[in-house]
Amino acid sequence: MGSDTFVLAGRHFPRVTWWKNPGMRRTYICLMFVILTSATNGYDGSMMNGLQTLEPWQEYFNHPKGSLLGILNAIMSLGSLVALPVVPYTADILGRRMGILIGCVIMIFGVILQSISVNYGMFLAARFFIGFGVAIAHGASPLLVTELVHTQHRAVFTTIYNTTWYLGAIVAAWLTFGTNNISNNWSWRAPTIVQAVPSVIQIIFIWFIPESPRFLIDKGKPEKALKVLADCHANGDTQDEVIQLQFHEIQETIRLERQFEGNNWLELVRTKGNRHRLIILISAGLFSQWSGNGLVSYYIAKILEDVGYTDPVEQNLINGCLQIMNFIVALTMCFFVDKIGRRKLFLISTAGMLVAFIVWTICSAQYDIAGNRSAANAVIAMIYVYYLFYNIAWSGLLVGYTVEILPYSIRAKGMTVMWFCIDAALFFNQYVNPIALDNIGWKYYIFYCVWLGFELVVVWFFYIETRNTPLEEIAKYFDGDTAIVGGVGGTEKARELAAVMQVEETAVESQTQGTKI
Repeated sequence: MGSDTFVLAGRHFPRVTWWKNPGMRRTYICLMFVILTSATNGYDGSMMNGLQTLEPWQEYFNHPKGSLLGILNAIMSLGSLVALPVVPYTADILGRRMGILIGCVIMIFGVILQSISVNYGMFLAARFFIGFGVAIAHGASPLLVTELVHTQHRAVFTTIYNTTWYLGAIVAAWLTFGTNNISNNWSWRAPTIVQAVPSVIQIIFIWFIPESPRFLIDKGKPEKALKVLADCHANGDTQDEVIQLQFHEIQETIRLERQFEGNNWLELVRTKGNRHRLIILISAGLFSQWSGNGLVSYYIAKILEDVGYTDPVEQNLINGCLQIMNFIVALTMCFFVDKIGRRKLFLISTAGMLVAFIVWTICSAQYDIAGNRSAANAVIAMIYVYYLFYNIAWSGLLVGYTVEILPYSIRAKGMTVMWFCIDAALFFNQYVNPIALDNIGWKYYIFYCVWLGFELVVVWFFYIETRNTPLEEIAKYFDGDTAIVGGVGGTEKARELAAVMQVEETAVESQTQGTKI
């Protein structure tokens, strides 16, 4: 495909420059603030790392270690796990926008409770509520982004969504670096208060974003859906050829899915294509957190102490610089998703992480055995190299790839499965990692070396390419001849089902007319 065109329904159309299109420009600017859900998560991990380096926080909560420190981090993931049963229903019944709004309100409540905590138990409960709210907002935010942006920009925008994790992490890392100079409890209360900022911004800007046109069509409001598509992509021109093609493809696909496919949980395993999708969803959720990154995300202070970096200022400086590099790499890769392809990026990323982690493990062993300072410095270097490769794919594409491979009827439920795997992996990591590090040290890294090798095998055999493909048409890669894709770019199967549906509707109409006579 030429760089100056995009494909829809098998036809090429001129590319659109979003900042030259008033409707698209307004929508995208507001969406940039709405996709900050992931920033709350990133802020939390980096903040908890930073708080562990602050003496006032340590003294206030009686120097939590081992399982006490583990559950303090893990309780946020537990809150998310508890919320998951209601997540898909919030997004599918109340709407994508309402899901974001409800999640943000709960998160703000949790942050308030956290910032005024008077003891360990109150701080623990507050983090549970933050995790609960994050899960609901996470369950709706990427759906709204994927279903609202222009097909040409979907890859970039949905990939950017999860990179805001690092935006939050950068703010938290440098804020705690600065509050390290405060000798009272405001050194940790100030960072906890700031955690509410992404949610406050989202609550403000969500009112300027329209609802997903796919959700509106599913709820029997096609006129509103057409208007949203036209306002966001064509400055209100409902007769625009691209808008008409996209609208009819979405409308027909959702109509056929509702008629011939279910949207219950069993649908995720009913067909071969959906089972393939489920393997990707589960593996992506687990791999994104079980690749060794959980060690650094929440316990970098412990990692650094084990190789001789014990100064809190030094620890915060290393963490702060790491988050800046992470954000730059992750954001840059968003613009190469369609150019290079999802599959290639996942393979490069996973293979690079495997090599970096092996070297990281060897250097950690050398320092532990011989106290080699060069080995300690090499560990720091490998942490940076590891994250460089991690951010090539696993940061942004974690959401960008998984949300696009799902048909509308099971999109919310499928993403909930992925979030469940992420939260389960996070809970395990956050609770088990400090215990394992305390007891076996660098030997714990060997598990991740083996696991990364397994990840590479799974990615090689199951992750398929979807680049430069409209959202509804991605089903063809998974379902083949049985894919239900409506509209001009529809499949033969979809046309056959549409014909069956037309015959049934005609028969019903004839029967109704006969009854009236």
